[in-house]
Amino acid sequence: MKKHIFWMIIGTLLIILVGFAIFSYHESSQVKDSSFKKVTLAEVAHTVFYAPMYVAIEKGFFEEKGIQINLILTSGADKVTAALLSGDADIGFSGSEATIYVYNGGEKDYLKTFSQLTQKDGTFLVSRKQMKDFSLEDLKGKSIIGGRAAGMPEMTLEYALKQHGVDPRSDVSIDTSIAFAAMSGAFIGGQGDFVTLFEPTATMVEKQGYGYVVASVGDLGGIVPYTSYSARTSYIKKNPKLIKKFDQAIQKGLDYVHSHTDKEVAKVILKQFPDTSLNDLENAIKRYRSIDTWPTTTTFTEESFDHLQDIMIDYGEIQEKVDYHQLFYSIS
Repeated sequence: MKKHIFWMIIGTLLIILVGFAIFSYHESSQVKDSSFKKVTLAEVAHTVFYAPMYVAIEKGFFEEKGIQINLILTSGADKVTAALLSGDADIGFSGSEATIYVYNGGEKDYLKTFSQLTQKDGTFLVSRKQMKDFSLEDLKGKSIIGGRAAGMPEMTLEYALKQHGVDPRSDVSIDTSIAFAAMSGAFIGGQGDFVTLFEPTATMVEKQGYGYVVASVGDLGGIVPYTSYSARTSYIKKNPKLIKKFDQAIQKGLDYVHSHTDKEVAKVILKQFPDTSLNDLENAIKRYRSIDTWPTTTTFTEESFDHLQDIMIDYGEIQEKVDYHQLFYSIS
């Protein structure tokens, strides 16, 4: 009888201790969550092109800085801009051209860029047929499924064509009416002789035998602050420490990518691409690394910003340049 009572007491104590442990863990988690600054980040697309950012998320670099990221997909720089101006997003991730459009539009609380993640265009030109000795001259008389009109992928493509003696208005037919998410499907369905695709989509199309990567638009277009982080001027002014910590987390992501192998990076970001194999991710990262896609620092130069505006002027989207110092927020 005494032994039975003894074990009942022990059992009760164990239940109390386990319950206390669970309660303590829950309480500590709530304290931790409440100490984090929540940031809604609107990304323009979900692609391996942005590997350093996904590394920063998966490796906990943002959490180390006390930031909790709520990542939302808002396809297209125009959608990212709308999310920022409406207050649906705190920080936007898209082409730096978005800040120029907003500024030129007369918005008082305009956008400023504070960090870059990529320094070249991330699209690859995919041909329906295998072409071992491809040159841009081969595009003459052909049709291309391009990106959104006035978006950086399309403007960079047309700039590259002109630089190589191909008139994008008369020598080729470029279709800019197809939505970003539907471009690969349209190509597989028989539309266009060529299509411009980001990774891992380009690799998947190639692997399935529907096309062949023949050129990198990034290699042809040169160095620009292609995809970068921006926020409203008022948000930056109110949150300078947060912006600095956010930038530091992105820098750690860049550092990791530059100091680790393609396979190591692929393993880290695999959760971000559940429908892509580790091998395909590794190949996509290798392809981006080969064209020097990712800068070593988040700070971009006035020269690269001027080149971006050269591309926009050449496209006919703007008439004159905006001062670099007006739209770039320098993190001290």
